[in-house]
Amino acid sequence: MAVKYVPEPFRIKMVETIRMLTREEREEKIREAHYNMFGLKGEDCYIDLLTDSGTNAMSAVQWGGVMQGDEAYAGASSYYHLIDAGKDIFGYGYIQPVHQGRAAEKVLFPLLLGPGKFAVSNMFFDTTRAHVELAGARAIDCVVEAAKNPAKRAPFKGNMDVEKLEALILEHGAENIGLVVMTITNNSAGGQPVSLENMRQVSQVCRKYGIPLDIDAARFAENAYFIKRDEEACKDMSVKEIVQQMFGYADMFTMSAKKDAIVNMGGLIGVKEEDSPLILKIRANCISYEGFYTYGGLAGRDLEALAAGLYEGIDEDYLRYRIGQMEYLASRLDDAGIAYQSPVGGHGVFVDAAAMFPQIPYYEFPGQVLAVELYKEAGIRACDIGSYMLGNDPDTGEQLHADFEFTRLAIPRRVYTQAHLDIMAEALTAIKERAHEIKHGYRITWEPPILRHFQAHLEPVSEKTE
Repeated sequence: MAVKYVPEPFRIKMVETIRMLTREEREEKIREAHYNMFGLKGEDCYIDLLTDSGTNAMSAVQWGGVMQGDEAYAGASSYYHLIDAGKDIFGYGYIQPVHQGRAAEKVLFPLLLGPGKFAVSNMFFDTTRAHVELAGARAIDCVVEAAKNPAKRAPFKGNMDVEKLEALILEHGAENIGLVVMTITNNSAGGQPVSLENMRQVSQVCRKYGIPLDIDAARFAENAYFIKRDEEACKDMSVKEIVQQMFGYADMFTMSAKKDAIVNMGGLIGVKEEDSPLILKIRANCISYEGFYTYGGLAGRDLEALAAGLYEGIDEDYLRYRIGQMEYLASRLDDAGIAYQSPVGGHGVFVDAAAMFPQIPYYEFPGQVLAVELYKEAGIRACDIGSYMLGNDPDTGEQLHADFEFTRLAIPRRVYTQAHLDIMAEALTAIKERAHEIKHGYRITWEPPILRHFQAHLEPVSEKTE
């Protein structure tokens, strides 16, 4: 039986009209898009779950801040409002705005990584992995084994495997590990949280070997809520207190603010020590790539909205509703016998496409198959988080086999209602009932050399194209 839906801790005062195309229209649209979900027009998607990044609904306070944004090129008051908020929430000495998360990585990673270096993470998301490789280094995933079994219900499946981390450091040499990255929540593993204790242990290993520790902080608030709810030692702490303790274990953070800060554009870099020699290098790269460091590629209006959104994102009533949406949808899938990365994560439901389509091999991309079927079934745009997204080995060019074949339903913040979640569940149930009829997946007919899933062209595999 479905869990009770957590009512929204807000009321709606503006709406945007959406429309459902016919089945025939949807089939034509996805064919024209070369079966790539990123090739669809937003207006042709009834429910858009491609990402929760920048697709959120801002509050009245945030929109009010937009009107008050100071657009001075240097030293705008909006910049100082954001810096004050960042220092207050994270407890860091230096806060650098950038235009989004991958910009933070572009600015920071080349300062720490290069040819012959390695970066280790509990799990890299695709854009972060790409920036490791663009810096000339190689990325290694080190998530706990429990995460690799979607059916296993265990807390904190986003954790780093600490023993494996230390073994990797000894294998490659501490001097060759340029960076350890802790992704919270662990997106590629299904939005799974990282415990405060695991963060402490990883920090101890990094200190032992003198390796910088970075937090990929896109969904820091959702992670903190899971810690408060599920980590016994933290039940009496506030979300803000948990955030400050967790970030205190790291040296720096990179952040896409388009997630938990509930804005449409923005990102941050944080450095714990305000006298770190890294800061001048960050500023220099920011000026080269993003603009002057007091605006970092953002308009003053964006800085104001971000300053407000950082506080709204750590509100515990909001977070209870936010995680409650995921739990409601997941319970509907439980009722239908549909497998997903369980327990459900913080920003979406990661449906186990390999379990739904066991007849489709990884190199025909089951996660993409389910994404295409969802669009055909109900106009829902979702995203593959599997071998298709993972891509090819950067050294051999061979297709990599991902640990998971997920289709991610990333839920934008403060956008969709219970009725929309019911449509998602009903569409997945309908697909499951006919899943055995789908014999083949997709093959790539064209792909760029990096981050292929944004642009690649695909076609259905048939007996003729096998």
